[in-house]
Amino acid sequence: MSSLWMWILLACAAAYATKIIGYLVPAAWLQHRLVTQISGVLTVALLAALVAMNTFSGDDGLSFDARVGALLAAAVALLLRAPFIVVVLVGAAAAAGLRLLGVQ
Repeated sequence: MSSLWMWILLACAAAYATKIIGYLVPAAWLQHRLVTQISGVLTVALLAALVAMNTFSGDDGLSFDARVGALLAAAVALLLRAPFIVVVLVGAAAAAGLRLLGVQ
C-alpha cells in the first residue's frame, strides 16, 4: 500500500471520528444561546472566506480577472433581491462575457 493511500485512509478515519464526536455532544450544549450565535456567525464567515479565496487567488498571489467582475455582478443581483438561481446565472454570464471580451 502506498503512502498516498495511507494518508487517504487517515483522512477518512479523521472525518468519521469528527462526525461521531459530533453525535456525542450533549443536546443541552447545542441549544445554548451562545453556541447558536457563534455557529451562525461562523458559517457566514467561512463562506465569505471561501468566496474571497476562490475569487482573488491566483497561481502566484492575488489575481484580478473575470471572477471579480462575476462577483460584483452577483452582488448587484443580490442587492436587487434576485432569486438565488438568478444570482448564480448573472455571475456566470458576467464571467463568460468578460472572458469573451478578453479579460482573463
